[in-house]
Amino acid sequence: MKSKYLLIFFILISFSYTFCKTTNTGQRKNINLNGKWDIAESFSGNKLPINFSHNIVVPGLVDMASPKFDSVGVKCTKRNYFWYRRYFKISDSIPPVVLLKINKACYGTAVYVNGKKVGSNFFCFTPTLLNIKDYLKPAGEINELIIRVGAYYDNVPDTIPVGIDIEKVKYIPGIYDDVKIILSNFPFIENVQIAPDINKKLIKIRAEIKSDKDMGQFSLDYSVNEYKSRKEIISGKTNQSSLSSENKNVVDFTIPIKNCHLWSPEDPFLYSLKLSTGKDTKTIRFGMRSFKFDEVKDRAMLNGKPYSMLGTNICIFRFFEDSSRGDLPWNSKWVRKLFQKFKDMHWNCARFCIGFPPEKWYQIADETGFLIQDEYPLWEGPKSWKTPKIKASVLINEYTRWMRERWNHPCVVIWDAQNESDTRESGEAVRAVRHLDMSKRPWDNGWGIPQSKGDCIEEHPYLFVRYLNAGVYPSKEGYLKDLFSVKTKPNFFNDANQYFPLDSGTYKNARDIDEYDWIWLNRDGSVTESSDSVYIKLFGKNLTTEQRRIIHAENLAIVTEYWRCHRSSAALMYFCGLGYSRPYGPKGYTSDDWIDVKNLIFEPIFEKYIKREFLPVCIMIDKWDKEYPAGQEIKVPVYVINDLQQEWQGTLKLTLLNGENKIIKTLEKNISVLSFGRDITDFDLTLPNSKGTYKLIAETLYKKDSVKSIREFSLN
Repeated sequence: MKSKYLLIFFILISFSYTFCKTTNTGQRKNINLNGKWDIAESFSGNKLPINFSHNIVVPGLVDMASPKFDSVGVKCTKRNYFWYRRYFKISDSIPPVVLLKINKACYGTAVYVNGKKVGSNFFCFTPTLLNIKDYLKPAGEINELIIRVGAYYDNVPDTIPVGIDIEKVKYIPGIYDDVKIILSNFPFIENVQIAPDINKKLIKIRAEIKSDKDMGQFSLDYSVNEYKSRKEIISGKTNQSSLSSENKNVVDFTIPIKNCHLWSPEDPFLYSLKLSTGKDTKTIRFGMRSFKFDEVKDRAMLNGKPYSMLGTNICIFRFFEDSSRGDLPWNSKWVRKLFQKFKDMHWNCARFCIGFPPEKWYQIADETGFLIQDEYPLWEGPKSWKTPKIKASVLINEYTRWMRERWNHPCVVIWDAQNESDTRESGEAVRAVRHLDMSKRPWDNGWGIPQSKGDCIEEHPYLFVRYLNAGVYPSKEGYLKDLFSVKTKPNFFNDANQYFPLDSGTYKNARDIDEYDWIWLNRDGSVTESSDSVYIKLFGKNLTTEQRRIIHAENLAIVTEYWRCHRSSAALMYFCGLGYSRPYGPKGYTSDDWIDVKNLIFEPIFEKYIKREFLPVCIMIDKWDKEYPAGQEIKVPVYVINDLQQEWQGTLKLTLLNGENKIIKTLEKNISVLSFGRDITDFDLTLPNSKGTYKLIAETLYKKDSVKSIREFSLN
């Protein structure tokens, strides 16, 4: 019995946090509540459980509990709720400010401290922030914290977004982001927004201060340091102002950053700003960078210069249900390696699609240098889906909470209001909240109408989807001719065209291709639910796994070079870099291209073909015929684009090979392409008189990397 009490004592001690002298130091303290918690299930949401017979690590998902619960993530009649329990104590005197922050949790959050309910939050993608001071026991005593989450998304009212996704099978609940207690004093710094101005070499700061009393004389101390070296750049005080105990206090000021070091994916240099009220401190990391779309030239502008956004999609909530997930999303080393693997593919951006990852992902994107299109998890789809329609008033609330969490991250360059939903509600919400962002980031409004001339139009040109239609087969000229010989611009899906009305006139918006593919393969090389019929119609039945992998890589490479070389959009993001793979029941519609997601090993054929398509120099043979008459003279146009900040010069080579890969003829031309320019070089080629299969390869070198475009055809 004695050993039992000792065990309980050590468990409680392991869950406690020693806090000392907060009231006099002027430094805020955090109690990190990540780690091991107890967890229980129940049908009722009103009565606290007595028996917590499982344990779990936070952050994570409920399917990670030990021992495991059955039927997690699906509608289950044995439970409606899961309950997390943890103990903590504050060793010294309890300060005036004691805030519990749960970064993100699904589905619906309620908080109990020492058996009493503190508050609740139905939102699943923004923080729960509650004042728990009045519920605490005296300093030095152990407090019990219980957090209840819904076991399934239907525990949340259908007026609240829950991330409905028709491709998902499971909606796994859990506290999937960090949990902490913030302890501090008044005046308390509630929120800080930093807006870099690289032209004036300064930062604009908006600090929200909460006070427990009226103060006639008040100023903030500040200092700016280089984040890595900790070298101080500047320090000082703001002008004196007054504080109110009743109203929100907003302090606006600027700080010069002389000789500022700009942040970019190629050079992710970070600074930190430290603010102090004398009783509270807050440190915020930021980067000096600007971002916008040039709607005239249809391109992104990073730090005042043209920048090609090339990247992929990350569907974290689809990955949450993937059989290989484990604890990977909460493993910082794995996440950092993931971003580096993407950068090795010459990708510089990603769209967080239909779901926000944990906060750590944004911090790592800041550090590694990755541009993020941050998409709010709203996908209502067409009317036939009958998904709940979310009102603008709800979205305004959520968008505001979302922006306040994310607006100091240099990685976040586009607010994305929704995915593939033709709704007026998101547009109304965007208009209501966009002024809050002092950095004036552009917005993507899914398939809704853009709300400003600086916003982008979301494009999902899934060209191969035409072959899903019954009776639609490739013409005699072949599917390449059908898909690529005419069209050079993607469609705005809901047919609102590329124009939208504003009081001041009509404007054209930059286009953003943030999804394309549709010839997906599962990680094992089998076809997905949505690509099965496409492979049968275009490439035949009974293909081997290797044949499918080659077909997928070759055709995805062609689509990539097609959109890149036609300069059809400011961004090109392949779908998808991380999602699920479900080759067996129920079969998934899409997939990523890993063969070992734990060790981040791409399928080698995919990696070989696609990696070269995202080099700064890209080429495309603009020839799509399936057959030619033997001996015919043809003109072969070859596009070359240059996404570098300087002119590029090189040798462009066109090689004709026969079916045995024997070189028949080689033509060469020296070319030069201006920065962010394009050159179209014509080669005159006389085809052989011998019938058979042949291959054209256009090739050049970017540094030591071979850049290629390949077309196969036959002579008759």
